[in-house]
Amino acid sequence: MIRSSLVLLLAAITPVGGFYLPGVNPQSFGDGDPVKLKVNKMTSHQTLMPVDYYRLPFCQPVDGVNVDNENLGEFLAGDRIKSSPYRLNMKEEMYCEQLCSTNLGRGEQRGVSPNKVVRAIRKEYHNNWIVDNLSAASKVEDDTTITTRYWQGFPVGFVATDTKKAYVHNHVNIEIMYHPVETETDKYRVVRFTVEPFSIKHDFEPLEDDDNLNGDDDGADTSNYQVAKINNPIASCDPSRGSKVHTDYAMITAPDREAQIASGPALFTYDVTWKENDELHWASRWDIYLSMDNAIPAKVHWLSIANSLVIVFVLSAMIAAILVRNLRRDFARYNKLATDEEKAEDLEEFGWKLVHADVFRPPSFSPLLLSVACGTGAQILCMSFLTIIFSAMGFLSPANRGALLMAELLLYVMMGGVAGYVTARLYKTFKGKAWQRATTCTALGFPGIAFLMFFTLDVLAISQKSTDAVPFTTMIVLLVLWFGISTPLVFFGAYFGYKQDAIEFPVNTSSIPRQIPDQPWFMGIPFTLAIGGILPFGACFVELYFILASVWMDQYYYVFGFLLLVYFILIVTCAEITVLFCYFQLCGENYHWWWRSFCTAGSTALYVFLYSFVYFKQLEANSLATYLLYFGYMGLVSLGLLCMTGFIGVASSLAFNKTIFSSIKID
Repeated sequence: MIRSSLVLLLAAITPVGGFYLPGVNPQSFGDGDPVKLKVNKMTSHQTLMPVDYYRLPFCQPVDGVNVDNENLGEFLAGDRIKSSPYRLNMKEEMYCEQLCSTNLGRGEQRGVSPNKVVRAIRKEYHNNWIVDNLSAASKVEDDTTITTRYWQGFPVGFVATDTKKAYVHNHVNIEIMYHPVETETDKYRVVRFTVEPFSIKHDFEPLEDDDNLNGDDDGADTSNYQVAKINNPIASCDPSRGSKVHTDYAMITAPDREAQIASGPALFTYDVTWKENDELHWASRWDIYLSMDNAIPAKVHWLSIANSLVIVFVLSAMIAAILVRNLRRDFARYNKLATDEEKAEDLEEFGWKLVHADVFRPPSFSPLLLSVACGTGAQILCMSFLTIIFSAMGFLSPANRGALLMAELLLYVMMGGVAGYVTARLYKTFKGKAWQRATTCTALGFPGIAFLMFFTLDVLAISQKSTDAVPFTTMIVLLVLWFGISTPLVFFGAYFGYKQDAIEFPVNTSSIPRQIPDQPWFMGIPFTLAIGGILPFGACFVELYFILASVWMDQYYYVFGFLLLVYFILIVTCAEITVLFCYFQLCGENYHWWWRSFCTAGSTALYVFLYSFVYFKQLEANSLATYLLYFGYMGLVSLGLLCMTGFIGVASSLAFNKTIFSSIKID
């Protein structure tokens, strides 16, 4: 058992290699076979509102735009994958192929609202293209360097530093690497997809004969597809050249060339280059994306874990030095038989033993709310643990878009029985009578807040014409998951929870509450919340940064082995700091530890929410919709984290108190 656990742990912390589940079959292409290029939503880290690709006046397929079948996770993530007019055929080179000519809108003028393309460029929107389920990498070239980035797609255009005007990328160099299939003859698989965008002003005249506009969609002959005659073309677009050449940076930046301004008529063109790569196999093609080409070395995550372990070791040393030593002394003093002289002197006892008749008294403020919060926290704890485990083992492949989000949603729904059971056991222990109300609040409380937030932000997304706006049918699916699966499971778990006996305590509770003496300032709520939350937050804030970058900056996060270790460290840190403060609180003869333990560990969520303000500065957002979207979801995440860490605090303090009070003799 120990050996298998070590193997699982080592497999989890090993850097993730190419891995695909059974059922994710590779697609092989023969010479000349069409390779579909699809377009996805356009994203911006300024607005955080993804928009549909065809919201801008880009070229569309002749036979109309076709929408891919998408799963629930893709809909919730805002993905809208659609067909494109780009024609690619396996191993067929293309040189300045014409796509279409379109009018981008009115020019930029003071006092006049800019067109859609200009607004998208100034908001730094990026295109996200897909070939064979592989996301496009972006290649950027200047006079000295060539940089390839494997996240965030490639920009729609750019704003010139001198003229301050927006220019559109109307030409792209599409570079596709392929690997020969060893088990099939003359078959190839796509292993890399890179796009290098350029902006070039084509001096063109539309062709009067539109017969060519219908094109050949079967890929039989795409080399002569033309929609315009280019006057004074660049070398790659010149049909009179004897030898064809691909578009490069030198052609675009030649002294007699200009960039295409994001207004008026524009001609869209593209090159296609095919390169064979014998070393890169299909199963490993996602590796460079997940590692983001080593933009974030593994050393950073190891340093983060080392920092977290230092915090855990310091806390453990404090517990060993304070709790263990003091508890041994307390046990010896409380369990010692009093001598006749001590009885005659009637020495007054002091310390946590004095509150033995009150320590397990139900919380004075809303036992129902505490039970519901702990039940919700247990549900989120189980959901997050299983999600990280499945991800670390490779079951949630990035090739299956939306799988991670869908797994989180379904696991949360399936853990409804855990929430009902924990709520019922605690509420029965607190001698609560409104069992139906407690169960109903568990089933409708946090999910209701989440759905209300989601619905409000969905209305906001609709007003912004964003792809984040989910269709009505998706809303129905979410309601079915909530009321058809989660809610019955909550009541099912609560049924078994109420059938169980209440939690047994080692000491009895008196009928008259003991008066609590005045507490020192450092045992007040503000101080305990400040110290109780900063240590768990400090143990995980580095991984939190990368997770926020994957959510809001469209970066990849797939180091779930590191995340699993940090997750365990977070749980241990929350438990240790809560137990430490609970002991100090009981020594001060303050037995109101239920809510204090919940808030001590739960204050980690407060630091996460405050940190979200710091991280928000990186997004360069300046619209009200972006503020509402970002802080709305970050507030919801912080609320869920409050319930999860609060439950850890209550559970650890309860176990600690039961242990120490069962170890002493009570007269």
